[in-house]
Amino acid sequence: YLAQNTTSHLTIIMSMPAGDAAKGEKLFKSRCTQCHTIEAGGASKTGPNLHGLIGRTSGTVPGFKYSAANKNRGVVWSPETLFEYLENPKKYIPGTIMNFAGFKKEQDRADVVAYIAHASSQ
Repeated sequence: YLAQNTTSHLTIIMSMPAGDAAKGEKLFKSRCTQCHTIEAGGASKTGPNLHGLIGRTSGTVPGFKYSAANKNRGVVWSPETLFEYLENPKKYIPGTIMNFAGFKKEQDRADVVAYIAHASSQ
């Protein structure tokens, strides 16, 4: 782990293994599609549509009702921040209403991140 000191808080940057988008797609479909869509113009469900996620600030999908914690966290989603978030969403954004325990295996997280990074930009 690499610690990076920022003006607002200490950020831990995890080393992320290379991800396999095809494996990530299978994990996404089995664990994420209950609450999220990812295609351009897809509807928000229990969770927001994830199209265009990489580079977007947390809590900013128009028309989706986010928790104050998610809106106020101000995370700019990158593969690295998403990798860290998906380990334990409630720890990464205390007060989030996302009801998902996370992907505990690093390789599963890396695979899902690879899929989201690819699919959300199509």
